[in-house]
Amino acid sequence: MKKFKPQRVLIEKQALDYPLAKKLETQFLKEDTPVDYIESHNRVSPAKEMEPIELFNWTKETLVIGTKKTLRFKSCQPSADYRLVTSTSCPAKCEYCYLAKNLGSASYVRIYVNLEEILKAVKKHIRKGHGEIITFEASSSSDPVAVEHLTGSLAKTIEYFGKQDKGRLRVVTKFAGVDSLLNLEHQRHTRFRFSLNTKYVIDTFEHLTSSLKERINAASKIQAANYPLGFILAPLMIYDGWQEGYTNLLNQLKESLSQPTDENLTFELIMHRFSTRSKNLIEARFPNTKLKLNKKDYQHKGFGKYVYPEHEADKLKKFLSKQINDLFPKAKIEYFT
Repeated sequence: MKKFKPQRVLIEKQALDYPLAKKLETQFLKEDTPVDYIESHNRVSPAKEMEPIELFNWTKETLVIGTKKTLRFKSCQPSADYRLVTSTSCPAKCEYCYLAKNLGSASYVRIYVNLEEILKAVKKHIRKGHGEIITFEASSSSDPVAVEHLTGSLAKTIEYFGKQDKGRLRVVTKFAGVDSLLNLEHQRHTRFRFSLNTKYVIDTFEHLTSSLKERINAASKIQAANYPLGFILAPLMIYDGWQEGYTNLLNQLKESLSQPTDENLTFELIMHRFSTRSKNLIEARFPNTKLKLNKKDYQHKGFGKYVYPEHEADKLKKFLSKQINDLFPKAKIEYFT
């Protein structure tokens, strides 16, 4: 899997007050990557009008370097107590991505260079817990592993949480670039989860991500480095051969892990879902998509979402729960949604 290399870089002028922005500016100029300067990372657009496909590709090839100004963290249930945002969007092009839908035309990759200020805000939120363990999700708005080779921010954040008695970090990734994270003083305060799916789903819908084999190999490294480990199976999809696909996935996972009976192993199960807005965006960006988006085949739920009908959802839940319980008897299924 190749590391993300942007085709163009936009730097928020005030970000240049921070060492990471200056370092990246020097690096990209040396590599002859086009660099331009902007007033705000929230106001970015190409120089010309583009069709949806062209605009989406443009955003995914663009790196914006800025500062995180809002340091009040939002809730992140059911994954964690709070969202911890050190970057926004990612260079992958997953057809179903909820984040790409929420960001719309602002799907460009953003990194925030004022990490020390962000971590000071983390400390304030931990204190609000009055002695309770407070959890933070580092992947609610991005895949931090995808840009770690540029920022080093995830490593610093993991070591920061290693020093927090009452703070815990949660990370999710579809990328295998974890080698720089293996020798950190994490104190088991960071739970690393890998987003997995069947080979069919990854190959068909998860463009520019690490392969299933690469992700499982990375998960083995993370487990060997003594991190608490988990897996997100998402989005769970029903298609011809789905039972065989998920069975193969879970068997491959068990065979590759050094500790498949680890009692701290977790699974999070999330079904495929979409809204009218996301359906329209997907079909504009991926006109030949094989995603099943016929509303008649789904059940309409709150917030305008379409999900599998109850009988199909129940079939997914029972099948995967049995597979996981048989293969990973000590693992915990945190939720199915």
